[in-house]
Amino acid sequence: MSEQRATQSRASLLADVAEMYYLRDKDQAEIARKVGVTRSMISRMLKEAREKGIVEVRVHRPLWMEPNLETALVERFGLLAASVISIEKNYDENLLGYLGSAGVRVLRQYLEPGIILGLSWGTSISATVDAFEADEKIPVKIVQLVGALGARNSDYDGHDLVLRLARELGGESYFLNAPYFCQTPEIAQTMMATPSVKEAIDMGKKTQVALLGIGSTLPKYSSFYLAGYVPIEEIDRIREKGAVGDVCGIHFNASGNLTYPEFNERLVAINKDDLFKIPIRVAVAGGAGKAMPVLGALRGGFINVLVTDSIVAKKVLEVT
Repeated sequence: MSEQRATQSRASLLADVAEMYYLRDKDQAEIARKVGVTRSMISRMLKEAREKGIVEVRVHRPLWMEPNLETALVERFGLLAASVISIEKNYDENLLGYLGSAGVRVLRQYLEPGIILGLSWGTSISATVDAFEADEKIPVKIVQLVGALGARNSDYDGHDLVLRLARELGGESYFLNAPYFCQTPEIAQTMMATPSVKEAIDMGKKTQVALLGIGSTLPKYSSFYLAGYVPIEEIDRIREKGAVGDVCGIHFNASGNLTYPEFNERLVAINKDDLFKIPIRVAVAGGAGKAMPVLGALRGGFINVLVTDSIVAKKVLEVT
């Protein structure tokens, strides 16, 4: 038997075993007798089938929502909508998964063929992209709103996030191929004037729906610092200016007012005026350290649709 034939035969056997186990509800001992191997061998074959992608496992977590908190947020901040996940502790290890699933539910309401969808980056955005399962393709244009080259992992790589979502939706990608943060304003302006970057920036200005994260300036929660974009000295300087958070790199204080404009001048990203022109600005943010950033984003009008957790929502409503 040729090597290719042997590989095909093995894959077919793994598929047969997986189908009997996952779809026909046969136990491993029963499958072992039918195939003519030991039970432990069946266990190893099921593992091999998962590793080779023959079997894909998806867990759909139930979401418990807090309608009273959602209504309070909408009324207090004039939002178009709010989605609040009920959780009991800030350190819930499954929180990102919950936020991603809730983010998908909300985002689906605004997706239509032909629209332009803008994407920032961060762990909550990555979780939302991961949770997306398109029942049918939605031909949208997906544009990267914030430069993101050189990230240490894919959660902070805007290029990767745009590509992943475009593949899932069957959409068209527009990449902002430039570093997020430049050494000087002049370098940032030069970057933004290059044809490929300008195309993405111009497309970002036409965005109809944006999927956004809300960043924190606390080092242990700061996406910019954790991604390796901004050194700790710069993060400390941002905090000294009174900033508590950011949307698309645009920093603000707890009242929602802009801080540290010199920093913004060194960014390759959508600017505040163009961001505010986007009709639907969906933010997905929650967990420890996000209450004040979310509050600032709400007060400043950076977002008009919020997906968050009940602990953050309660803290925000208590402060205001």
